[in-house]
Amino acid sequence: MNDLKFDDRGLMPAIVQDWLTGQVRMCAFVNREAIARTVETGRATFFSRSRGALWEKGGTSGNTLHVRELYVDCDADTLLVLAEPAGNSCHTGQPSCFFRRLAGAKIVDETVPAVAFLNRLEAEIQSRRASTAEKSYTKSLLEAGAGKIGDKVREEADEFARAIAAEGDDRVASEAADVVYHLMVGLVSRGVPWRAVIDVLARRAGTSGHAEKASRSK
Repeated sequence: MNDLKFDDRGLMPAIVQDWLTGQVRMCAFVNREAIARTVETGRATFFSRSRGALWEKGGTSGNTLHVRELYVDCDADTLLVLAEPAGNSCHTGQPSCFFRRLAGAKIVDETVPAVAFLNRLEAEIQSRRASTAEKSYTKSLLEAGAGKIGDKVREEADEFARAIAAEGDDRVASEAADVVYHLMVGLVSRGVPWRAVIDVLARRAGTSGHAEKASRSK
């Protein structure tokens, strides 16, 4: 830990990111002891500047951060914590502390915290399901149910397969986007979060595809 660069108070900022979705969950400060405790326990631990003491995220609320990996930036003076969040990470009850968008000089509270685009798309699809406005294509699919959504997934997957065999890169990207969109509509219709899909992929990482398929058949 001698290579780390702390400020004159012995602290450095720590940014916490959801290791699956990339969402930035919070920012706090750490000292050497907090980092050592995090490494020892696997639970994100920080240093409170106001209390002058260590604190473990979720120690009282239960909204813990299970640490998967730790990184430092190029100057070794900022910590990046890739973690598996359990519950909301913000004391306000929001999943992330970053839900106040800056529009010009005005702060706008968002109903959806800052997230990567696919998570924003997922939230948009969910909102269409509950919308009472004029029916959209997304809403019509959700109302039509699993049969219609499944037909569209198969149709778009076939178009994607033909594109990768005989069409240009732009068409391949476009057809892949159609597949992903309809796949996400299907997930929303079943109440399965996009994060669960990424989690399955992450758990399969490092496993032979043949071995993984064999384990499923059993």
